[in-house]
Amino acid sequence: MIKNIFTVDVTNEIIGRINNLQPTTQRQWGTMDVAQMLAHCNVPYAYTFEPEKFKKPNFFMKLIMKNFVKKIVTSPKPYKQNEQTAPAFVISNERDFEHEKSILIANINKAQQLGSTHFEGKENFSFGKMTAEEWNTMYYKHLDHHLRQFNV
Repeated sequence: MIKNIFTVDVTNEIIGRINNLQPTTQRQWGTMDVAQMLAHCNVPYAYTFEPEKFKKPNFFMKLIMKNFVKKIVTSPKPYKQNEQTAPAFVISNERDFEHEKSILIANINKAQQLGSTHFEGKENFSFGKMTAEEWNTMYYKHLDHHLRQFNV
C-alpha cells in the first residue's frame, strides 16, 4: 500500500528518514552515493515546480512516456533494485549532501502544503494530466525506494 505523501504524518515520516542519512551512509545497491541520491530524488520535484528549466519531450517521446513509463511510475508495485534510470534522472557528478538534503525536504514540504487538491488533474511534464493519487504514488514510491536503498 502506498502511503499518502500529502499528509503531515507521512511527510514527517519521510523527512525523519531523510534526517537519518549521513554524508557517509552507504548504499545497499546501485551506483549513486547518498548526495547523488538526494539530488536524484529532487528531479521529479524540479520537473513539477520548475518545468521551464527543462526541454519538453517531443511528441513521440511523450507518447511513450504517457503510455508505458507512466504505468510503471504510478502503479503501487515497488521498483526493483538496480533498474535502469532514465537519462534525465542520472546524477553522476559530485553533489553537496546538506544542500541536496535541504532542497529535498523543502520540495516534500511544498508538495504536502499544496496538498492533493492542487495535484488533482495537474499536468505532468512527461506523463500528461495525472490524478492526485498518481502524483502521490509517483512521489512516495520513488522516495521510499531510494531511502530503502540507503537503509533508512
